[in-house]
Amino acid sequence: MRIDSLTTYFQEYEKSINSPEKFWENIAENFYWRKKWSKVLEWNFDEPKIKWFLDAKLNITENIFERNLDKLAQQTAIIWESNNPNESSKHISYQQLFSEVSQFANVLKNQGVKKGDRVAIYMPMVPEAVVAMLACARIGAIHSVVFGGFSAQSLSDRIIDAEAKILITADGGFRGSKTINLKNIVDEALEKCPSIEKCIVLERTKKSIQMKNGRDIWWHQAIENISIHCEAEEMDSEDMLFILYTSGSTGKPKGVVHTIAGYMVYTQYTFENVFQYNRGDIYFCTADVGWITGHSYMVYAPLLAGGTMVMFEGVPNYPHSGRFWEIIDKNKVTHFYTAPTAIRSLMANGLEPIKPYQLTTLKVLGTVGEPINAEAWHWYHTYIGKEKCPIVDTWWQTETGGIMISPLAGITPTKPTFATLPLPGVQLMIVDSEGNELKGNAVEGNLCIKFPFPSMIRTTYGNHERCKQTYFSTYKNLYFTGDGAKRDEDGYYRILGRVDDVINVSGHRLGTAEVENAINEHPLVNESAVVAYPHDIKGQGIYAFVVLENEGKTHEITAMKASILETVNKIIGAIAKPDKILFCSGLPKTRSGKIMRRILRKIAEGDISNLGDITTLLNPEIVEEIKKEAGF
Repeated sequence: MRIDSLTTYFQEYEKSINSPEKFWENIAENFYWRKKWSKVLEWNFDEPKIKWFLDAKLNITENIFERNLDKLAQQTAIIWESNNPNESSKHISYQQLFSEVSQFANVLKNQGVKKGDRVAIYMPMVPEAVVAMLACARIGAIHSVVFGGFSAQSLSDRIIDAEAKILITADGGFRGSKTINLKNIVDEALEKCPSIEKCIVLERTKKSIQMKNGRDIWWHQAIENISIHCEAEEMDSEDMLFILYTSGSTGKPKGVVHTIAGYMVYTQYTFENVFQYNRGDIYFCTADVGWITGHSYMVYAPLLAGGTMVMFEGVPNYPHSGRFWEIIDKNKVTHFYTAPTAIRSLMANGLEPIKPYQLTTLKVLGTVGEPINAEAWHWYHTYIGKEKCPIVDTWWQTETGGIMISPLAGITPTKPTFATLPLPGVQLMIVDSEGNELKGNAVEGNLCIKFPFPSMIRTTYGNHERCKQTYFSTYKNLYFTGDGAKRDEDGYYRILGRVDDVINVSGHRLGTAEVENAINEHPLVNESAVVAYPHDIKGQGIYAFVVLENEGKTHEITAMKASILETVNKIIGAIAKPDKILFCSGLPKTRSGKIMRRILRKIAEGDISNLGDITTLLNPEIVEEIKKEAGF
């Protein structure tokens, strides 16, 4: 049901809290099911066990294509804009997309892919990435998309954990002025991945690459003479749709599992209501397909809703800083969804890059990935939205699958820096450090969720205990988001950021342990500690405190920093490279050997006025040394 007023929102929210099963059952009736559910919900946060629409049978691609095709066959599903503005755009209709998905699904079947098999996807931002995802869903394979900016090590870690059978990639990709040699990275990664039987390679850059006999197949050759008709595999509501790896507080990435029915119902419902999207609108989400935003609000939800979405291969400042605005004007974009990091980087260029563009078709603006600061919010509202476009500041996570807290465009009164109100079905709770609920308004604490919603994480792939320990063990019978939050006097929520060992860099979560492990791989590093600090563009930057062997006495500092950055780039990828590195002779530790990151975080933030009692540390003198090295 479409919410069309604030009164309706409050009515729907009440219904969703008082009778959640009936509420979601009514929403689910709008989808195509081969067999209806026997029970709407079964759950227990102790285990945890969460099941929605039990025993129902469906295929998510039938809800994108067969459900809508009689009305949408000739409508544009994807408008693709190249990294190079001189390369022609592509307009792909629903009928064409359906044919390409079905054809590639047959290719996967020909390569031995069966229901339940895992398929890794490591691709640039091209329509074939969407085709690959949907082809997996069509035949019941589980896709695991890996961000194309990750290193060979990060790629192999994810392939090994998922035991993927097939890898889909490209010869390379274009990103701004750079050409990324994806296939070279793939070749290095696959040296450690015995589960991979075939590697399907899309030709994008036409650069010379190595093709391994018996393993590597060109995409264009694989689809030759292949039928464009493929029956959809019948799936259970709780069968896996995809695995998406996210960084955790331990070094090993964890595979968040989302299942088909609940994810489908929740993402379309939230997309249509948060953005107030109507057919005929042109929606532009700038997220990469390798992140959850790319999955939920660039691929699945817009296509389930019969939308037209813009997919962009490039970056916001290439070949000029007005590239986003150029794409908006060219395609008459009505809805624009991007990250605060992108907004802040474009703010830094001033107003000149905006002047050539009208931006008059825009109706709704959105932000995702991290809380947006007030200055960026006002700039976005004034200069991009021309003070007439509501901003939906959306809060959600890889683990939630869909938006949890957000204004509804043009309906919820907005307040800069506040994500405002929970969506129907989302039962929030703010607790203190002991898990006691902080009731009423004007409270601040840790943000939890006390009742399941359809798109909620089901498990972490191959390790259910890790899911339990990470999300459901901090507070009894609650899902802990890992974020701090405040609820103001109006009942509006403001997200205060991570309270665990995860750094939010440009809206992408990186575990501190993952970055530390990479730094520690450097042969001259003894140990390290990584914390977040405020960054003008990225929101949070990475500050690394590094202890070198021989206390660094024999090393040239600038070269050492560059060498460490290269190590991190090789192991994880450029996104994880520390913004600041400070060398020190030791790290502040408790007598049990635990690094006191709280102290390091204060120093990184430039707040040394209250470091707390350091006399109980094993080495309190090290704090003064670090402060001095940091310039205090």
